[in-house]
Amino acid sequence: MPYAKYTPEEVASKGDTIYRQRLQGIVEPEYNGSFMVIDIETGAYEIDTDDVQATKRLLTSYPDAVIYGLRIGFPTAYRIGGRFVVNQK
Repeated sequence: MPYAKYTPEEVASKGDTIYRQRLQGIVEPEYNGSFMVIDIETGAYEIDTDDVQATKRLLTSYPDAVIYGLRIGFPTAYRIGGRFVVNQK
């Protein structure tokens, strides 16, 4: 989602700072594995097991939110790819 006032790097930096300084100690480990979306301008956030639902709720309250998303307790929100394991006997 492009934002006129921020580069993607600025959104990520601000979002990560808000999470680490204000929210991480509150939400981990209770919500480990859930998705969190944060409005980097207000600090408002939503948590859900479904990232789209969390985003919709945040946008309902803050329609102009500048959103940073993460998966609580994980270094990345998503994983691309996988591994195919052959059952060897």
